[in-house]
Amino acid sequence: MTSHRWDPSQYLRYGDERTRPFLDLLARVPGDARTVVDLGCGPGNDVEPLRARWPEAAIHGVDSSAEMIDRARADVADPRATFAVGDAAAWRPDGERPDVIVSNAMYQWVDRHIDLLPATADGAARAFAFQVPGNQDAPSHALLWRLAAEYGITDFRRIDVRDPAEYLAALQRPGWTVDVWETTYLHVLQGPDAVFEWVSGTGARPVLARLDGAEREDFVARYKAELNLAYPPRGFGTVLPFRRIFAVASRDQASRA
Repeated sequence: MTSHRWDPSQYLRYGDERTRPFLDLLARVPGDARTVVDLGCGPGNDVEPLRARWPEAAIHGVDSSAEMIDRARADVADPRATFAVGDAAAWRPDGERPDVIVSNAMYQWVDRHIDLLPATADGAARAFAFQVPGNQDAPSHALLWRLAAEYGITDFRRIDVRDPAEYLAALQRPGWTVDVWETTYLHVLQGPDAVFEWVSGTGARPVLARLDGAEREDFVARYKAELNLAYPPRGFGTVLPFRRIFAVASRDQASRA
């Protein structure tokens, strides 16, 4: 997982847009659940859609960021939701398996996460579901990498996202039914420098964390200008096309024992 510090407030600035793919993911997870584990739970904003999907479930969130967990514990009043700091990518059940394991936009930060997916799925009694951004080739990222190189930053962590077919192949095993798909959302963002505000809460953080003072100010000014050319503001807002990849692996009835 990444070692840079996360800013929960910046991440939540476009909370509705970030939650929408998670809602679409949960709608495709079959059956009921008494226990749910949310890997990479962030500041707890997944609890509300999880509670709507499974009203009676106990929800446990795990995240490597202490800042995110502190925010979740402060903001989430749900009495059946708990949170813990830990390596979400390496999490495995200690005892009884939860019915469902979910992950919302975490695995892109985990190197070679595709190798971890079968074991993570095995930790669920009924289903394992996740979504990751598939926009690593978008202008927002291409501009970031080009500008970062001009400032001598070439060794920062880039996201690791695979083609949908690779996720299908990794999870498709005897005893499982796997559903993988992709969607491109057209988010309409409001406010000045909207795409910068979006990406500075996630994908740009590894670069921004390496810059200070006047150098950071210069980088941010240049990056904002180029993003506004790539994603021009319109009268109704700034359109950010955003591709997402989804996967739901469900145990067949006979394999749930």
